[in-house]
Amino acid sequence: MRRTIMSKKIMSIFVGIMALVLLAACAAPIGKVPANIRTMSVNGTGKITLVPDLAYISIGVRSEAEEVSQALNANNAQAVKISETLQKLGVEAKDIQTTNFNVYPMQQYDMEGKVSKTTYVVENTVNVTVRELSNLGKLLDATVKAGANNIYGISFDVDDKTEALDQARTMAIKDAQEKAKAIAEASGVSLGEIQSINVYSSGGVTPVYDAKYGLGGAESMAAEVPVSAGTLIITFEANLTYEIK
Repeated sequence: MRRTIMSKKIMSIFVGIMALVLLAACAAPIGKVPANIRTMSVNGTGKITLVPDLAYISIGVRSEAEEVSQALNANNAQAVKISETLQKLGVEAKDIQTTNFNVYPMQQYDMEGKVSKTTYVVENTVNVTVRELSNLGKLLDATVKAGANNIYGISFDVDDKTEALDQARTMAIKDAQEKAKAIAEASGVSLGEIQSINVYSSGGVTPVYDAKYGLGGAESMAAEVPVSAGTLIITFEANLTYEIK
């Protein structure tokens, strides 16, 4: 009696395993196009052009003195003056951030290769977010007058790109769909269901400048620096794979 019960249990387990094997063999792999279906893949592009409403400036203050304390005090005084100047021109304190601070000795050598003099250099780099682009030229000029001796670069951005990203993504998909319809009609085939979709950002946000201005040495700047924000381009690519009949 016990052997009969055990045999029935073993048979039930065996049947269950076989059923699972058959189901797995019949099911198509998730995310893969079955090999017996004819397909066509098309690419689409969506681009949105935006006008920047933010600017990021990297400002540097470099001080050098025979004593570390002298260099630090001089650098600190310049940095405080720059911060106060920026805030007077409408930049909020939260938009002024120190990103780099270095202190190191600078040695001079005589003809025999011996150290003849040692000075100390303090470098302070501050990143500033400017939200009123109309004041950018005036702000740069005032910053240099306040003691900044390096402007490492300016970049532009858009505060909220959510809607533009959605639009560019949708445009890319629609572009791919229209191309698929045109190719199918020209080829004498009909489109079936979409088998796979791949949408991705191509190149991120690309700046396009109306003009180029040198911003290396702050001491070379004019009374009010002419800066052009240009435009930003958001690009998306879409790849659609259709079944064709």
